[in-house]
Amino acid sequence: MDNSFSQIKTFFGFGCMRLPMIGSEVDIEQFKEMTDYFIENGFNYFDTAHGYIDGKSELAIKEALTKRYSRDKYLLTDKLTESFFNSEEDIRPFFQSQLDACGVEYFDFYLMHAQTAVNFEKFKKCNAYETAFKLKEEGKIKHVGLSFHDKAEVLDNILTTYPQIEIVQIQFNYVDYDDASVQSKKVYDVCRKHNKPIIVMEPVKGGSLVNLPEKAQQIFDELNAGLSNASYAIRFAASQEGIRLVLSGMSDMDQMKDNVSYMKDFKPLSETEMGAVARVTAIFKGLDMIPCTACHYCVEENHCPMSIKIPEIFACYNRKKIFNDWNQDMYYGRITSEGAGKASDCIQCGGCENVCPQHLEIRNLLKTVAAEFEK
Repeated sequence: MDNSFSQIKTFFGFGCMRLPMIGSEVDIEQFKEMTDYFIENGFNYFDTAHGYIDGKSELAIKEALTKRYSRDKYLLTDKLTESFFNSEEDIRPFFQSQLDACGVEYFDFYLMHAQTAVNFEKFKKCNAYETAFKLKEEGKIKHVGLSFHDKAEVLDNILTTYPQIEIVQIQFNYVDYDDASVQSKKVYDVCRKHNKPIIVMEPVKGGSLVNLPEKAQQIFDELNAGLSNASYAIRFAASQEGIRLVLSGMSDMDQMKDNVSYMKDFKPLSETEMGAVARVTAIFKGLDMIPCTACHYCVEENHCPMSIKIPEIFACYNRKKIFNDWNQDMYYGRITSEGAGKASDCIQCGGCENVCPQHLEIRNLLKTVAAEFEK
């Protein structure tokens, strides 16, 4: 084994699913500034996937990172996503297209993407894991891992089937910690059982742990620490034993500077801070929120034939419930205009639910949203 694990600096990585944008295009110049700031402050881990930002994340990585820095200055992770292969023969050409898009000759980490009980069967049938292990033998991958979105027993089965897996990426944050659907704590315990280093995704739950309900905000304000809400969420994840890295999907320079400010010289949450997090968690559990992280898998690759902007209208619903913000009715109207479908336009095909990492009952939730905004 090479020393990529030891070369991961600190506990913090740059997740490239939510980059700075100008309209529908990545703001390459701002992304370059963020990349420079990230590296200048001692960090080096970047995470992407072919489907992120409709294929634009990998290309942006090439422009902002790999064209501008020598290969020893960064670690790069990419992923094998179910929708981009249908047979074993498809995998190597797709993998090569990812190397070309990113402008590299190898990936430091390559993950079997968004593993669930259902798509794991396809990965096995197509010998996806075996192909990745061969690519590792050839030096085109340094470490093979997986990212995971299912119940704990499913992960236990995968790691038992493929003990060669070296690292696991899981959704982990203080709200999902004991959630019956996401099972962050149980999934975390399986990783520990198999002695696998853990990468955390969604530490701020798609931004939900940044913009807090008023009562929750008061709890953190009372600490008088001068820290952002994101700091408590990201540091909560990084404070757990066995966590090797916490990813943050930063979409502007302000978020980058904020994250770096408390992760450069990382300090675990204090007992007082842990108590505050527990109280905020209790408030969230009492809310009628849709636990969407805005990953957009449900609307990419034509999974919604009615062009319903599912994450955006779920966000409208949540803001209205959390903040009693009646302006969300206006925003809902804007989101569902100009060719985008309304929640009531759902034809119940289930394409969105088949790819949702949170396993949301999206079809029923769209009925709830329609009842709220289309009275």
